[in-house]
Amino acid sequence: MAEPLKNVYNEAFLLQLGQKISAVYSPFSVESFIQQVMDENWEEKALKERMRTITLAMGSFLPENYEDSIQILSTVSESCSGFPYLIMPDFVEVFGQEEQHWDLSMQALEKFTQHSSAEFAVRPFIIRHPERMMEQMMKWSLHPIDHVRRLASEGCRPRLPWGQALTLFKQDPAPILPILEQLKADPSLYVRKSVANNLNDIAKDHPNIVIETARRWMGHAPHTDWIVRHGCRTLIRKAEPEVMALFGYAESAEGTALVTEAAITASPAALHIGESCDLSYNLIVREGDPARLRIEYGIDFVKSSGQVSRKKFLLSDKTVAGGTRLSGSRKHRWADLTTRKHYVGVHRIALLINGQESAFTEIDLKPANFSD
Repeated sequence: MAEPLKNVYNEAFLLQLGQKISAVYSPFSVESFIQQVMDENWEEKALKERMRTITLAMGSFLPENYEDSIQILSTVSESCSGFPYLIMPDFVEVFGQEEQHWDLSMQALEKFTQHSSAEFAVRPFIIRHPERMMEQMMKWSLHPIDHVRRLASEGCRPRLPWGQALTLFKQDPAPILPILEQLKADPSLYVRKSVANNLNDIAKDHPNIVIETARRWMGHAPHTDWIVRHGCRTLIRKAEPEVMALFGYAESAEGTALVTEAAITASPAALHIGESCDLSYNLIVREGDPARLRIEYGIDFVKSSGQVSRKKFLLSDKTVAGGTRLSGSRKHRWADLTTRKHYVGVHRIALLINGQESAFTEIDLKPANFSD
């Protein structure tokens, strides 16, 4: 089993961090710092709780004057790169939101994000001062360093995972769009991924805005086309007709189905939670012009209430000649995950071609077998 991510914050890390700070600011008590952080509740704390605990402890042992503390951390940050050092921008979020600290906090976030990321720390600033902060984000979108340009997009994602939701942008994403326009052909893949993820966030609340943006952006530059495709992935999974047409997925013509034959089977058809089954499919594409196909299987998972919720799994996405016969197989494991718990009952499995159901089968899922 993989090590929990929260364990990046351990005693060895705290000792190293404390020694780095102490080398710049000698009054910093490394031993007391570690003791305060690793209190009796430390083991139970989740990742972000541990991060905030470290931030608050740094505030206890650094100078009371914010300007002095930031100068110390700025020096220390030169040798602190990677995910664990999100604590640096977190310090700005906790201690630097007062009006008199604005300029210094912006400078600190710009510097710290180059060594880790300030995508979480900027969000309270956006919530409190949306217009002012988005002006700053636009400036960052023009920065020569890609980490800073990425912050301009990643920091204002409406639905950033693990981040504070930006309800105002979920309701109206208009302030985000000029930043995405600025970055739509960025030379850095690191930045382009963020732009695409931001678009994908917006698509969940305002699909029409993303569809209109995709139409305007497509066909001008390969980098931009990649962003559009990746940014529309949720709409593609939902088989939104306008998006499917935009990316050239074939449709059923009048009087002519997209596939003339289709089947999907599951073996075994009855199994226990934790076991696997083999899914096999075959289909024949209609005669005529080449067709772009997105082939998926969708499982209607039984929930604790007895209702079902469909989850789709991609099998293939390609263009094939008319009349092509396609077949394939996939092993599907019915083990519980952190994101999905399985329940007994009959599960329907559909074969989906460009979002349309073409065939289905069923499996009978039984309680876990602990006899082994």
